Amino acid sequence: MLWQVNTFSQLDTNTLFDLLKARVDVFVVEQQCAYPELDEVDRQPDTFHVMAYEGQSLCAYARVYRKSQSECAIGRVLVLPNARGRGLANPLMLKATEVCNIHFGDHDVVLSAQTYLLKFYQSLGFVAEGEEYLEDGIPHQDMRLNTALK
Repeated sequence: MLWQVNTFSQLDTNTLFDLLKARVDVFVVEQQCAYPELDEVDRQPDTFHVMAYEGQSLCAYARVYRKSQSECAIGRVLVLPNARGRGLANPLMLKATEVCNIHFGDHDVVLSAQTYLLKFYQSLGFVAEGEEYLEDGIPHQDMRLNTALK
């Protein structure tokens, strides 16, 4: 497994195409959610694109960014269909959390979890906050990893 962590300005066109295609394939097509997949967060200077490769093929991705003065966020978490079932989600989240620690230090880490993944995120130390809600027709739950507990 080869890890690559880049800001938007560090991405070459082929890598950018691969990660955007993966996000559209999973979130827009597979999950049937018509929403504005591309946003300004992607190209902010303190957004990091975390990618896992096997050979030349992208197999997993997450986006890490500063959400506020005290929070960073992990989002757009995905494992591509041909790489699922091999335990890649756990190392992906550990790498994304590591990127948070390196670039945002003592910030709490937040994410919006699809509710069927709550136990997975809880196994990594995330705690549910607030009430469940629908986002693009899919049940979600806000979660937080408190830096004081890391």
